[in-house]
Amino acid sequence: MSNRIEDIEIYNLSEEFADKIWFLVVKWDFFAKDTIGKQLVRYSDSIGANIAEGFGRYHYKENKNFCFFSRGSIIETKGWLRKAKTRSLIDEETYQSLFQQLEAIHLKLNIYLKFIGKGRADT
Repeated sequence: MSNRIEDIEIYNLSEEFADKIWFLVVKWDFFAKDTIGKQLVRYSDSIGANIAEGFGRYHYKENKNFCFFSRGSIIETKGWLRKAKTRSLIDEETYQSLFQQLEAIHLKLNIYLKFIGKGRADT
């Protein structure tokens, strides 16, 4: 396995997703940004940030723990996405597209967790 976080697919996918969220939310009005927007950006950014922090840890158990934090951020992001759709900040098509991307990230994170769960100290 690589020593560069940029070579980890799940990290790259999560960063691409977070950037999409940022560029979506930045167009909202102040109230929407200040309430739902800040939370949506924070938790979507947290997905990749926790993967990166775990990757930088020496022990695989720490890496795994940060991946669990990342998984929690995925679930929370799903909730904020639903709120954004319900409150007409995003349309159904945008919601479905983002939700599907988040589902793919969730699945790939679970695969990554299984991989690092085998005790590889270099991940």
